[in-house]
Amino acid sequence: MKERLVIFDTTLRDGEQSPGASMTRDEKLRVARQLERMRVDVIEAGFAAASPGDFAAIRGIAEVIKDSTVCSLARANENDIRRAGEAIQPAPRKRIHTFIATSPIHMEKKLRMSPDEVVEAAVRAIRFAREYTDDVEFSAEDAGRSEIDFLCRVFEAVIKAGATTLNVPDTVGYMIPALWGERMRTLIERVPGADKVIWSTHCHNDLGMAVANSLAAVMAGARQVECTINGLGERAGNAALEEVVMAVKTRPDVFTVDTRIDTTQIVPASKLVSQITGYPVQPNKAIVGANAFAHESGIHQDGVLKHRETYEIMRAQDVGWAQNKLVLGKLSGRNAFKTRLAELGIELAGDEALNAAFARFKELADKKTEIFDEDLQALVSDEGVTAENEHYKLVYSHVCSETGETPLAQITLTVDGVERKAQSTGSGPVDATFRAIEQVAGSGAQLLLYSVNAITTGTDAQGEVTVRLAKDGRIVNGAGADTDIVIASAKSYLNALNKLRSSLERVNPQGV
Repeated sequence: MKERLVIFDTTLRDGEQSPGASMTRDEKLRVARQLERMRVDVIEAGFAAASPGDFAAIRGIAEVIKDSTVCSLARANENDIRRAGEAIQPAPRKRIHTFIATSPIHMEKKLRMSPDEVVEAAVRAIRFAREYTDDVEFSAEDAGRSEIDFLCRVFEAVIKAGATTLNVPDTVGYMIPALWGERMRTLIERVPGADKVIWSTHCHNDLGMAVANSLAAVMAGARQVECTINGLGERAGNAALEEVVMAVKTRPDVFTVDTRIDTTQIVPASKLVSQITGYPVQPNKAIVGANAFAHESGIHQDGVLKHRETYEIMRAQDVGWAQNKLVLGKLSGRNAFKTRLAELGIELAGDEALNAAFARFKELADKKTEIFDEDLQALVSDEGVTAENEHYKLVYSHVCSETGETPLAQITLTVDGVERKAQSTGSGPVDATFRAIEQVAGSGAQLLLYSVNAITTGTDAQGEVTVRLAKDGRIVNGAGADTDIVIASAKSYLNALNKLRSSLERVNPQGV
């Protein structure tokens, strides 16, 4: 029997620290349900003390997730831990994950604490956390640049205090596999009581080695990997869950562990997270990229046709890739629509939300004859964000663009239900539309990103547009989908403006 490798997903916490990747409570719930469907062991749902919105999201996830452990991050202080304990209270399986920095530079420059004070704070934090749950994780932030003797001292102290999982984070992505594996091995050998806890690794991708470092730690004895869908995360991101899981599954000759992950749910999870956060997956991304199982070379094509394993070490269907499936059309009824949403793991809040989504489905079915699962995901996502806090809404748009002439956009918006009209020229139809919207909104926001992706194939495919706006230190993503790319662009810009106004959006906290 192989040992279990615990998969700890932090998409909803560390992944959300990517600029503009903040999720609403409903979006977090959708992702959490997909993670549970994928059989993730631990879902780090957020940082409860960061904001009331994050607390509410964690609490909501704790109320609905039954199979996975629900976890909240907390700094090593009483207030953070109490908030975390209260947030996860409804969960059948719950964990508090507390951390404090242990590297000389962090202790001196950030914490302004002595090593003795850090050890004392870590021990107190574990004792507070144990009041809420027996499942307590401790992280030594910036362990990659911490002194090994001090790490051993801290870890020994928190084991005695009752920590059950010890996480060794490469917070700044500084390590390389050989050194990281050796550090993990040394800690497990030297720390008294090491055999009584699960050792974990949490690697960032600043040098492009997060997955390699994580796997090196596993080979050295780590039995939990902290990772995110698509490698999402601040700076260069985190270790990608899909790459860690499939490496272990594909190379049983190397790894003496296995996971309980349902790998067929990997691609659906990837698409959902990409859609909600507005972070597209690069085509050549391992496992979940559009080209991950594509073969252009004639030699490769010939080999695959003769025997798949000549050039493929995994089967596409094992990670959830399949042909786009035509599921519904313009003649489909409300019950068929609702049933397919349930099959996709999409739950709408009541009949009113379902009716609104069904009306949008009918509108889409009049525009394109083939409705795919990806269309439904985009449609429901669009419905959710517009219903949440719709200060601005697009009522009418007319755009004129012709060769040799300056494009002109005329729009009508409602602002808290009151119609406002504007028109503007621009360097292109989208630019003119955005300028016209700004005449009404006057937000003064800076446009950081404009991205367009086709949701499915074909000339009648919906275009999914993401815009990223920044204002007063806040960064938000807006998303919109439509068969008309200019309409999709207007929707995404207005969605971002609505988020800028929403108290549910927040500046992301920093963590391990």
